[in-house]
Amino acid sequence: MSGHSKWKNIMHKKEKTDAQRAKVFTKVGKEISIAVREGGADPTSNTKLRDLIAKAKSLNVPNDNIKRIIDKAGADGVVYEEYTYEGYGPAGVAVIVTTATDKKTRTAGNVRHYFDKFGGNMGAQGCVSFMFSDKGLIVINNEDGDYDEDKVMEDALEAGAADFISDGDLFEIYTEPEDLDAVKSALEGKYTFDSAEVTKVPSSYVTLENEDDIKNMENLIESLEDDDDVQDVYHNWETND
Repeated sequence: MSGHSKWKNIMHKKEKTDAQRAKVFTKVGKEISIAVREGGADPTSNTKLRDLIAKAKSLNVPNDNIKRIIDKAGADGVVYEEYTYEGYGPAGVAVIVTTATDKKTRTAGNVRHYFDKFGGNMGAQGCVSFMFSDKGLIVINNEDGDYDEDKVMEDALEAGAADFISDGDLFEIYTEPEDLDAVKSALEGKYTFDSAEVTKVPSSYVTLENEDDIKNMENLIESLEDDDDVQDVYHNWETND
């Protein structure tokens, strides 16, 4: 997953097998559990929970599952905490890993192992985060050609978006993090979102030429994303996906 193309990861996750889909459900469930603990179980007053419910639905998590997660958040004695790890992949690719875990030592050990195994190294807090900026990102799927690109861009910019990128089939609308809710609210009802959340966008990108580096980077991302404790992986590898 590229830092500037989070939608590709989301789209890919939608198509995974049942076993892999269960992992996606687990990851979203942890996020929902944390949001309930921090802001309560009412999505009307807990905007983070409301956004996560929308995210879960976009990933085809059944409504019954979502309700069950909200109802039992914290009641089973399991408390998830969020931790972020930073490091370098092959050839100096910057990597940020966000996690939600009930056992920090396990998660930190696993993340370090993945970095070491695939030609990278986990660094200190802040070693690569300065290369990324937090941005709101709204993704609209236009594969069916339902929306006029110029109209979507006009509506997005009028709503307060900072940038608009299109490849024809998908529209990426970028905002400042604090403006995401306002822009999303202005566009809801007009358009259907594939995702709408705060992501990390790199300021520059690294291109890998060596086949071993490419393979190691692919394996590093895959191993991290397959770990149940890992929520998101951001990097500045410029891929051709």
